[in-house]
Amino acid sequence: MLNEDRLKLMTSIGMFEKKEGKRIFPVYRYFRSDYIGKHLLRSFLGFSFCWVLGTALVVLYKAEDILGTLNFNEIAGYGKTYIGAYLAGLAVYLLITYWVYWRRYEYASRGMKVYVAKLKRLEKRYEMQGKNGQGGRKA
Repeated sequence: MLNEDRLKLMTSIGMFEKKEGKRIFPVYRYFRSDYIGKHLLRSFLGFSFCWVLGTALVVLYKAEDILGTLNFNEIAGYGKTYIGAYLAGLAVYLLITYWVYWRRYEYASRGMKVYVAKLKRLEKRYEMQGKNGQGGRKA
């Protein structure tokens, strides 16, 4: 005979795995610092690559103006401004990345606690049924 409590619990666990599994299980394989660090590195590389591409576009667009001035002090001033803007943008982008992936890890951590609690509850239901003599096959 089917145990309704166990059936409801197994259905709940299955729905939880289907709904939240893609968000929780991949995250929980890492330590927090490793998970966040991996995404910070990806963000750094992505931001730097996009910054270089954007700079190349601007330099190609304004090549005539840049070559027309050829004033070293003015070009050095633009270079300092450019580096300062890059560092400020990078810092803001990395802070946002840190915050987002920290929140995702916390969400996954809480979700994993719920998942493990449901699995333990299901295991206790099986143990209780086994002790009561209801769990075995009839010959």
